[in-house]
Amino acid sequence: AFSERVRDISEVLVELGDARAPRHPVNARVAYHDACHLAHAQGVRAQPRQLLDAIPGIELVTPAEGEICCGSAGIYNLVQPEAAAELGARKATHIAAVAPDLVATANPGCMLQMAAAGRRLGFDWQIVHPVELVDASIRGVDPRARPAGRLDHQ
Repeated sequence: AFSERVRDISEVLVELGDARAPRHPVNARVAYHDACHLAHAQGVRAQPRQLLDAIPGIELVTPAEGEICCGSAGIYNLVQPEAAAELGARKATHIAAVAPDLVATANPGCMLQMAAAGRRLGFDWQIVHPVELVDASIRGVDPRARPAGRLDHQ
């Protein structure tokens, strides 16, 4: 009964539709990664994309093999570090192929895993939660500007 009432923020924000705050353009190519907890466990795939598509200026791209886990998978990267690193490298290679300005995903474990995999391949992507892009759009700021004191997802 409890899990039936659990919803992702992207589901709620998409349902608000026209009742939402005005959006300013965010001119960025954004690679979206489906977090496993949303895509596989909760079946939430369309709403994060709809949320990002509603932001003017965003070019939303999905890397190849988007359904493949990044290797974080809860504690998988801790208990199976070699296999997780292989998955991370595979995901990072696909992200690199779409040349994003930003990477978005809704899971902190995915953020850490993809940042680490990207760094091992020589990339320093800024990885954000989709709601961070919504916030930047509402406030009219560039999400790539990292305020002093802000921790990066690395």
